[in-house]
Amino acid sequence: EVQLVESGGGLVQAGGSLRLSCVASGFTFDDYAIGWFRQAPGKEREGVSLISNSDGSSYYADSVKDRFTVYSDNAKNTVYLQLNSLKPEDTAVYYCAAGPAAVVAATPKYWNLGMLHWGQGTQVTVSS
Repeated sequence: EVQLVESGGGLVQAGGSLRLSCVASGFTFDDYAIGWFRQAPGKEREGVSLISNSDGSSYYADSVKDRFTVYSDNAKNTVYLQLNSLKPEDTAVYYCAAGPAAVVAATPKYWNLGMLHWGQGTQVTVSS
């Protein structure tokens, strides 16, 4: 059974940091890309970051570039998303998802279309 379990969300003040974790199981981790997505109330889900577990290449949406960092520990089947310099507009439920490695060729707007498996999400709330 494929599982993706996120953790690490919480309440933080603007300018603060959080680290989200996504633990994967039930599939060959190295063959997949793992994406981070977020959805704020009343808004569409958007792609935040993507990492290819096969070669470690990483990708970011413009809105989080230079503030968020994605990295993986393949030995632990875990992908992390470090969130720095958080802003109130970063408030959302954050999801991780797994898809075939080819998804890295898409722009962030279309990452979600390539994802096959999704986690349950973790809430990030940034207060002003």
